[in-house]
Amino acid sequence: MHRSRHAERRSRGFTLVEVMIVVALIGILTAVALPSYNSYVQKSRRSDARAALLDAANRQQQFILNRSTFTTNMQDLGYAADPARSPDGFYTIDAAQCAGGVALTRCYVLTATPVGGQLADTACTSFSLSSAGTKTATGPGAASCW
Repeated sequence: MHRSRHAERRSRGFTLVEVMIVVALIGILTAVALPSYNSYVQKSRRSDARAALLDAANRQQQFILNRSTFTTNMQDLGYAADPARSPDGFYTIDAAQCAGGVALTRCYVLTATPVGGQLADTACTSFSLSSAGTKTATGPGAASCW
């Protein structure tokens, strides 16, 4: 009788050592998985910048058809603010005249700059799209940003 009581008592729960092992395993899995997840989220948010730049470029093309010049004011293109916000809000989009004194009637450059949580994306720190269709990016991962 004494033995069955002892066996019954042992099967009621987990020992402290077992609980600590599970907690340690969860901690290790979290430490490994969280950075990968964050990196994936940042990469997926880059599509927000690319889509916003392409939309702004389309609006610039319509603007030049109507007025014979491009614009550096995003509100002229129908956006609520200058600089404009990307659809998901992870980037601001702004227009500028091309460098080198090229007239605004011939050339513009759109730039997407990260804001908020996307500032942590250090691989692709900005995206640019010119009126000539040139796609560039800055950051250590610039070659794979677009």
